[in-house]
Amino acid sequence: MAKRLRGKVALVTGGTSGIGRRIVERFVEEGASVVFSGRRLSLGKAVAKATGAHFVEADVALEAHAKRAVGVARKRFGRLDVLVNNAGGPAKGGRVEDVSLEAFDRALTVHVGGALAHMKHAAPIMRAQAAGSVINIGSVAAHRAGYSSSLAYAVAKAALVHLSRCVAMELGEFGVRVNSISPGGIATGIFGKAVGLDDAAAEKTVADIKEQFAKMQAIPRAGVTDDIAHAAVYLASDEAGFVNGADLVIDGGLIWGRRFSESAPGVAAMKEIFERARS
Repeated sequence: MAKRLRGKVALVTGGTSGIGRRIVERFVEEGASVVFSGRRLSLGKAVAKATGAHFVEADVALEAHAKRAVGVARKRFGRLDVLVNNAGGPAKGGRVEDVSLEAFDRALTVHVGGALAHMKHAAPIMRAQAAGSVINIGSVAAHRAGYSSSLAYAVAKAALVHLSRCVAMELGEFGVRVNSISPGGIATGIFGKAVGLDDAAAEKTVADIKEQFAKMQAIPRAGVTDDIAHAAVYLASDEAGFVNGADLVIDGGLIWGRRFSESAPGVAAMKEIFERARS
């Protein structure tokens, strides 16, 4: 079977764990040469050893680090075909009157500014190639209020999805596609980290999270990192050559409505009311 990303060079931010790590693994499996970045040096080295991908220690919130990561990919492989802006992190929840503007700005800097910085420095390379694919990882919280406990996180992801469309309209004229993926409930350690657990403790909660997430949407299982990584492979590949400015929601139907089993009792109750009215 042909490898779908053979010959392509990819840069994945936040590739040391969770969705980002699985994207790195899948890209390597599909034949891509992969550079990935992250802040955690020891984890980065471990993922690099396990996958054969090249690790760059970097903080996406710093433009200089974004420029360096893009530069490493180009210098090492001579081109850059795919950029996945996956890096992010939890943001503090709470009511609007409790929002820290400093924390709000940090969420925007990481999720929106980080993606913008990487696109800024990748764009000239991809334009010169007349080809490229940028994939930004959003969230269902970008589409519907109430799907994140953090106002800052939800607003940042909404901004990222729209940023993707804006850049898609600019770079599409040069053969460069920009799309986003909005995951639903994907069972990873990020939720534990959001409440202050360290990395090891957060990862131990994943099995329990899967049980809870299985009850949230029509498809009765939790989302897993493969669900997002497979979509990223598609958008990175030539198969998605006419897909530009799209946001691919992968959530098992979470944000599109209530499960039939939940709505059916209400419908039945309404029917009883009407039957009583007839008698």
